[in-house]
Amino acid sequence: MYKRKQRHDAGEDLDDDQEEGEQLLQKPTKKASKAGGSSGLVPSSSSSSSGSSRSEGLYTNKQRVLILASRGITARHRHLLEDLKNLIPHHKKDNKLDSKGEIKAVNEIAELKSCNQIIYLETRKHQDLYMYLGQAPNGPSVKFHVVNVHTMDELKLTGNCMLGSRPILNFDATFESKPHLQLLKGLLTDTFGTPRGHPKSKPFIDRVMSFFVVKGSIWVRNYQIVDKSEREDGKSTHLVEIGPRMVLIPIRIFSGSLGGATIYQNPSFVSPNLERSELKRGQGDRYKERVQQKDKRKKLVESLTLAPDPLSNKAVFK
Repeated sequence: MYKRKQRHDAGEDLDDDQEEGEQLLQKPTKKASKAGGSSGLVPSSSSSSSGSSRSEGLYTNKQRVLILASRGITARHRHLLEDLKNLIPHHKKDNKLDSKGEIKAVNEIAELKSCNQIIYLETRKHQDLYMYLGQAPNGPSVKFHVVNVHTMDELKLTGNCMLGSRPILNFDATFESKPHLQLLKGLLTDTFGTPRGHPKSKPFIDRVMSFFVVKGSIWVRNYQIVDKSEREDGKSTHLVEIGPRMVLIPIRIFSGSLGGATIYQNPSFVSPNLERSELKRGQGDRYKERVQQKDKRKKLVESLTLAPDPLSNKAVFK
């Protein structure tokens, strides 16, 4: 009986405490009445934070780019791969991929590395370089033919920038003219744009990456921003090229990551194998022309040769 009575008293105490708590919640506090005015409501933290639209520089854009190449890559293309790693501080690298395997294995590597962007360099016949650029794991993606490659070590340019600095991405106005160019602009922005507040990036902007559309190809240049205060001759702010240089020729745009349905196909693209075969065929045609020219010359000489004179000394005095 004593235990039941004790439990009953404890229950009454709990009910009294709940009633007192509800009364306290209904009464506005002094701080709330001062801050909220006559309504007596306390302003929430979400409403105060929504008023400030300016970012605090926190690392919220979780962009990670997987950079890898196929086996059998040449020395120049390997140097280009290292330059891309220096330009993209938010990258993750992996070992060379066997070219005999399926290319979609890159998506599995990106998933293991927690990457949502992919740059895959593939070399064929030790001379042709192809770049796959896309979003993992759902796409879209694009396949480029990379030509006119010049690395930083090869160019020996005077431009220099801080390692890991964030770039200004400059795109030509032509990128807004066609839908497939707008898609390429988005892919290039996600890949080469360094997220703000990334642990491996520097909080400085001292370079510009420029992308120009020339005859259907994308020309890539990297410049240093030289401020007026850094110069001794007093000239205005200008750009000095750093490198690397390359030209990207779009071949196909896929709906998926490194494959899938073809969204866009470049009609003016000519395969480098076809170019080399045409060149060899042209060399063979020049050999035929040279042989035909010799035959024509021989016939011309025979036609211009005079017939033997029957009254000549050789004919009379045998």
